[in-house]
Amino acid sequence: MKTFFLQTRIYSGEGSLKVLQRFHQRKIWIVCDGFLATSPLLDKLRQALPADNQITLFSDITPDPNIATVVKGIEQMQALRPDIVIGFGGGSALDAAKAIVWFSRKQGLEIETCIAIPTTSGTGSEVTSACVISDPEKSIKYPIFDDEIYPDIAILDAALVASVPAVITANTGLDVLTHALEAYVSPRASDFTDALAEKAVQLVFRHLATACRKGDCLITRGKMHNASTLAGIAFSQAGLGINHAIAHQLGGQFHIAHGLANALLLVPVIRFNAADARARKRYARLAKLCHFSPANGDDRSAVNQLVHQIEQLKRQCGLPQPLAAMKVNERQLQQHLPDMIAAALADVTLRTNPRPASDQDIRGIIEALYE
Repeated sequence: MKTFFLQTRIYSGEGSLKVLQRFHQRKIWIVCDGFLATSPLLDKLRQALPADNQITLFSDITPDPNIATVVKGIEQMQALRPDIVIGFGGGSALDAAKAIVWFSRKQGLEIETCIAIPTTSGTGSEVTSACVISDPEKSIKYPIFDDEIYPDIAILDAALVASVPAVITANTGLDVLTHALEAYVSPRASDFTDALAEKAVQLVFRHLATACRKGDCLITRGKMHNASTLAGIAFSQAGLGINHAIAHQLGGQFHIAHGLANALLLVPVIRFNAADARARKRYARLAKLCHFSPANGDDRSAVNQLVHQIEQLKRQCGLPQPLAAMKVNERQLQQHLPDMIAAALADVTLRTNPRPASDQDIRGIIEALYE
């Protein structure tokens, strides 16, 4: 038996920040990073909130939020006891806000509403039951999954992502593609998650390159914002896979952006998973759906076409080569391999990969990065 449910109410489209006008005389706590704390985007968020609210800010969020940051946030939240928590920013800010609220609730501190407002189009964190917390001492990222982590409200306003630089647009957009692909081949996939993943894949191939070139096009930005959320719902229900299990280690060891780590691994992961007949057929179905391959084409050829289109999209978006992205050489990568393999095997996302993976399999996927 499979289940599918939607726990987060989603508001999207032009002017969707107006939803915040319903909140009056509340204690509102905004969680964001230091950059957003001094940006015009925060001013836009403040202006959307009625003046009779009491607003405070927690802006200590850094990329890959760590345990210490979450603990500090919990302490501040317990002191302020807000009615509403707003996670505002990219995946790091949203994950941190969700983690802080989740742990605080477990300690008996209830809030009225948790709101997620993304300012990048990638993680889908605004609609997922997941958050990722890092441990810098061990160079490991810990994904946490729990249905109580879902935000109550997600607000998707394309105007908030219009100024995102091309490099971040590319990284986060390919994160969307990874989420959709992994959800689609997951053994927990269903007709419901398939519909969301298929649409997300189509939107990414159709709009990501344009979003990188013409960031001020709100129609394109809105499509990528929607794709991110669609893929987020899909993987939150169906799960992820080996792409994320390894990407978490690349990020933990080499501190590269999560979306970039996923993008670097996409092709070797697809080739590994496509050895499984069901996964191969599903990758082929996506290739045919996107008209990369004839409807009556051979599945293996269709998978090759999907891989070709991914490589072309990466070039169009200006993604660097793997070792250049990680800023390491082959010898340095080899030194980290044992720890990375062990951590990837223990990563919870590996459980829903369509094909079992051994330590040698993971080694082969990582080593494919410098072939």
